[in-house]
Amino acid sequence: MAKNVAQSTLEKNSLASLDQKMAMAKRCSHEGVVAGAKAAVVASIATAIPTLASARMLPWARANINHSAQALIISTVAGAAYFIVADKTVLATARRNSFKNSKIEA
Repeated sequence: MAKNVAQSTLEKNSLASLDQKMAMAKRCSHEGVVAGAKAAVVASIATAIPTLASARMLPWARANINHSAQALIISTVAGAAYFIVADKTVLATARRNSFKNSKIEA
């Protein structure tokens, strides 16, 4: 009977720990999504201005870069910025939380 009580207490602690880890993971991923979205917006604007200007002013670009190519250039840069910044943010947040947890346990 005592073993069952000990196991249930252990299970409760592990479930609480699992819930805490899940909440932390959700928070890390949410921070990554927000940071990635901000970076994508900035990258889109920073790419759209020179891309659109060059397609209007430079003879080579006017002849060779159509509207689809312009959209592809801008969206590729925005997507790359999103994934790079989101990944770095998630890793940095996880690392920061890992260091906090190791100090608490020690």
